[in-house]
Parts: sequence; structure tokens; C-alpha cells
Amino acid sequence: MKEGLRQSMALLHTWAGLLLGWLLFAMFATGTAAYFQDEITRWMQPEVTGKADPVASAEGAVRYLQRTAPDAASWFITPPNSRSATTQVYWQPGENAKPAKRRETSAVLDQSGHEISTRETRGGFFLYRFHFDLHYMPVYWARYLVGVAAMFMLVAILSGIITHKKIFADFFMLRFNKGQRSWLDAHNVTAVIALPFHLMITFTGLVTLATMYMPWGIAANYADRSAFSNAVFGNSEDVARSGKAAPLCAVGPIMRSASAQWGGKAVGYLRVTNPGDATARIGATRAPEAAIGSRGEEVTFDGVTGKPLDQSMPKGAALATESVMIGLHAGRFAEYGLRWLYFLSGVGGTIMVGSGLVLWTVKRRSKLPDPSRPHFGFRLVEKLNIATIAGFPAAIATYFLANRLLPAWLADRADQEVNSLFLAWLGVLIWAIIRPAARAWPEMMGLAAGLFAAVPLVNAITTSRGLPASLLAGDWLFVSFDAAMLVLAAGFALGARRAARKRVEGPRPAPRKTQEVMAA
Repeated sequence: MKEGLRQSMALLHTWAGLLLGWLLFAMFATGTAAYFQDEITRWMQPEVTGKADPVASAEGAVRYLQRTAPDAASWFITPPNSRSATTQVYWQPGENAKPAKRRETSAVLDQSGHEISTRETRGGFFLYRFHFDLHYMPVYWARYLVGVAAMFMLVAILSGIITHKKIFADFFMLRFNKGQRSWLDAHNVTAVIALPFHLMITFTGLVTLATMYMPWGIAANYADRSAFSNAVFGNSEDVARSGKAAPLCAVGPIMRSASAQWGGKAVGYLRVTNPGDATARIGATRAPEAAIGSRGEEVTFDGVTGKPLDQSMPKGAALATESVMIGLHAGRFAEYGLRWLYFLSGVGGTIMVGSGLVLWTVKRRSKLPDPSRPHFGFRLVEKLNIATIAGFPAAIATYFLANRLLPAWLADRADQEVNSLFLAWLGVLIWAIIRPAARAWPEMMGLAAGLFAAVPLVNAITTSRGLPASLLAGDWLFVSFDAAMLVLAAGFALGARRAARKRVEGPRPAPRKTQEVMAA
């Protein structure tokens, strides 16, 4: 009975991990990078230097908005924090304003409230959004597809635990150059070493969009989603302009007052409605990184007198639990030590998915009637493995290179950076299709290694913040980024070397015992 269950779970594990494995690999890779999205953005905007005080920066942002958009319906201000040095501002034009493009209603400012002349880029934020919004498709459908992939991942993890009865014992048996056994060891080790993380990140990822995936409870109890939002979060209603001009109060005391109410936790966002009017309101929201719960408390102040008017409702047990789960998934609360643990666990998850995809082909190659002429399904999986495991990292490296090589004056520059990523990914896919798999693996792994190695070199040529200069200046963010690129380059170079050696030696049949254990 137990063996029958284990065999059933093995089959489920195999196909749940395979069918959307390529999407899961990309999701894991970009989600892992997103733990350092602010640092990636700073690297991709080398013109930005130094640090900034959040309060002084918010006051400078108000001065900028008073000059630039005094009649806007609302302003949104994101002050800098310990990981960023710029202030992001957005404004919603008033009813009588002409339609404007998004970039014409936003700006990046320094502490004094002056617009920073920096290259247009989506930086690490794009990698974060791709993790669950994908690209070139409606967000609604993308999130459903991502949700299905996450559910497949959860099923694969749970069925894998049941299938591998010696999974923890096998964790201590990492053997190299043993063909199928080595791939299985790599899969087991990366799965077990961060198993709690993999379970947590997959389940909490589903929780973040739970109301989208399961909207029936809301539909049955509320007239619309805005009514649900007001009931759960206690959102204050916007007040119409009175037409009576009044100066906006200073935001510095408001930020300090809000922070004091939250036990010293920082303000993450400011929203000003009806600026310049007697009905102005200023809402201060607690920074997501200030606590493990992602949904920050909010305090609303009178925009003219600065007196507190309202605050967010206390969280019930369900909302507090959801807030903590989202916070655990995003990891914004994590200091650098824990953030690196998140990152390394994500790298392990990426390797786990990639090694599982490769293991599918390694297991079945020796069982083919003619391994030199596999059937279409086998070839399809093998080609997609190459395009994803070697191609997607190469595409990310291309994204970083495009940031340095595309001219600053280029129209829609940020979009062109993103397009370069997908063009590189498409190029690898085409190459994988037209080349024999045994040749495509070392070639594309070598390409990824070369592209990652080129990032620090191109950075040193095109900016004044190359690796030698950053080391001398103690610019550890740029040093760390370049070092990470070189580590990735070394890893892919090692992979390319092993793949080339494997092609020369030919496939090595798996031991009979291993074949029996892994039979699915």
C-alpha cells in the first residue's frame, strides 16, 4: 500500500514539476533577484550617489510638486530609506488637466527636491513585477497562470516529500560526475537544504493573490470590491475641493508624529489629496520594511493644520495573518543577513527546478529505443530546458548590459531594456531549436558565462563606478553587484565545461539500482 502510494506520488511529482517547470524556473530566478531589487535599481542608475534623509527628502518633494503640479488631484511621495537614495513622486492630474503619459506625471528627486537627470530604467522593479505579472500579456491572465504554476509547485514539493523516503539521507550524498545520480543528488540537496523556505514561499505566494483566485466570498457578501476594501481596511473617502486656497502644512512634523504612533517605525509613503486647497489631507503609511506585516498602518492628517484626523482600523486575526504571510513572501522586513539567506534559498530553489527539468531527460534518455533519435516530446523538453536554464539567465545578463549600452536619449529607453531581455531569450530558443542538444548546452552555457562576465567590464568602461574604482571608494553596493556577476559567470563557465566534456565522452548509463529507485 505504501509503495503504491509512493509510486503514485512519484508520477504526480514528475508531471507536476515538468508541465510548468520552465515558467517556475523564470519565476524563481526573478523572484530571487527581487530580494535585492532596490540595489539592482541603484546599480542601473549609476548617476545616483550618496544617501538622503527621508524627512528632508519628503519636504523637498513637496516643494517640487508645488512648482510642478500645484493643481493636481493628489500627490504620492515615496521617501528614500536605508536601501535607496532617491525620492519617487507621482501625481494624479486634476479634472481639467490634459491627458498625460505616465512618465510625464512622475519624477525621481534628490534630497533637495531637484529632479535627477538619470537614465530611464525599470531597474530591479521589472524583475520583481515579472515574477508574478510576466510581460506582453494582460496582468489578469498572467497572475492566473502564475497561480496555477505556484499550485503545481506546491503539489510537486509535497509529492516529492512522500516519494523520496530517503530524501534527508540522500541530502548528505552529493556525488559529482555520476550522470543521473549526480543530477538526482543536486535535485535532492537543493530541495532539502531550504525545504521550509520552498514550502513557505510557494504557499505565501498563493496567499498574496488569494482574493483574486477565490473571489466568491467577497462577491457573496459585498456589492463590489470597493465596499469590501472599505469594510476591511477602513479607507477614508476623498473630500471634494472647496475652491478655497490654503497653504499646505509642513510634512516633516507629520512624518515624525506618525512614526511616534508606530513605535518609531518609519514612514514609507505619503499621499496628499487636494494640495493647495482648504480640504487638503495628508495620509502617512508605515514603511513595509519596518515590520514583518506588509500592510502598513496609516494615519490621516489635516493638510492645512497638521492635526490628526483618522487612522487605519486595527487588524483582525485574518487580516493580520494575511499581512504577515505577504510580508514573509516579499521579505522586505529582512535585514541584510536574513536577506542574503532569502536570496541563497531562492538560488537553491532555482537550481532545484532546473535540475529537476534536466533530470527528466537524463532519466529517460537511456530508456529510448534509439537515444540518438529521440521522439518529439523528448526533444521538445530538451530544447525548452536549454532555452530556459541557459537562456533566461543569459537574457537577464543582456538586460543589465542594455542598461549600460543603450544611449540615454533613446525614446522609450526603459522599454527597450526590457525588450532586449526577451529578444536575447528568443535568440537562445531559436539556437536551441536549430542546434543539436549536445552542442547547444555548452554553447548557450558559455554564452551566459560570457554575458555575465561582460557586465562588470562594460560597467567599468561606460561609468566611473567600475570594480577597481568602487573598491578604492568603498562603494560596496557596486562591488557586490560586480562580484555577483563574476560568480554567476564562473558557475555557467563550469557548467559549459562539464556539458562540453559530457558531449565528448557520450552519455553514461545510470546504475541499475538508481534506475529502479527513480522509475516513475
